[in-house]
Amino acid sequence: MHLIIPFPQFLQPEIIPGLPFRWYGMMYLVAFAITYVLTLYQVKQRRLEVSTETVTDFFFWGIVGLLIGARLFSALIFDETGYYWRNPLRIFWPFDESRRFVGIQGMNYYGGLLGAVVGFMIYGRRKGLDVVDFGDMMTAAIPLGYTFGRVGNFINGELFGRVTTAPWGVIFPHAQEFPAGESWVQETARAAGLSVPADPSVLVNLPRHPTQLYEALFEGVIAWLVIWFFLRNRRPFRGFIIGIYVLSYGAFRFVIDYFRMPLGSDYLLRFASDPSIPPYRLLTPWNFIASQAWSLLMVVAGIVILIVFKRLSLQAAEPTADAGETESRGGSRRKLRKRINRIS
Repeated sequence: MHLIIPFPQFLQPEIIPGLPFRWYGMMYLVAFAITYVLTLYQVKQRRLEVSTETVTDFFFWGIVGLLIGARLFSALIFDETGYYWRNPLRIFWPFDESRRFVGIQGMNYYGGLLGAVVGFMIYGRRKGLDVVDFGDMMTAAIPLGYTFGRVGNFINGELFGRVTTAPWGVIFPHAQEFPAGESWVQETARAAGLSVPADPSVLVNLPRHPTQLYEALFEGVIAWLVIWFFLRNRRPFRGFIIGIYVLSYGAFRFVIDYFRMPLGSDYLLRFASDPSIPPYRLLTPWNFIASQAWSLLMVVAGIVILIVFKRLSLQAAEPTADAGETESRGGSRRKLRKRINRIS
């Protein structure tokens, strides 16, 4: 028996119909608030001599960098139409051509991450803060906040996955529909327990993978639980949590993107056994979309971060060890001289 889930009708993008306040924006605010509170908790737990105002400012400039980077990447790199290259003033313009407020739609995670790093480093350098140490605390908190961002995507009914017959498939109201006359549509609908219209020209909305919730679970909740409860207080060196977060996000995202619906000509490599298989149901290990290349880069970056910061920690420990050894030798020599003096 299949349990295909229709998209909840009570979930609407607007918090209050008719007003320009959306759940997506609210989820971003919740995400920022959670990350801020958890970071401040770590500062107080470790009794660092850093004021709350400094943490707030550090966090604020990171958010500014995140928003700018996320929007620029989405508009200039991941938008295939070239609209924003032709209309750069529209990148941060929250109104459509009809002057209707629609907010700033389209944010990219990779651009947001890069922008946040730039914002943190600029402010941290100016204030003389240990950016790496703060980075560890921030990345220990980020996954839980990130969870709510993906929940916001689900409420918007966007970034859904490919067609599926899994019992947890969701029928999203704005997903692409397919003619009932196509054989693969009939097969998929029957396998999902849906009725097939007799008219072949009728369009059918098929269930999709709720990849927003997959990401919220794995890149958000699970990553946070592991980092917060098992790794945060056991980090072997500064920068360890940063490396683990970047590595784990890239690995989770790479796998989940197999289920995510590619956008436009998003395919990077396609080695399908049957070229006639449409991309909305194509799912083999040999078909990669462009965002998976970014995920692999994050995996590589995470490994590099771990290697670099581990070596830096070892180099920082060497002078201390040498000084201790020298002091030990000096103490032994002084003791030996005392003994000689006593004998003489």
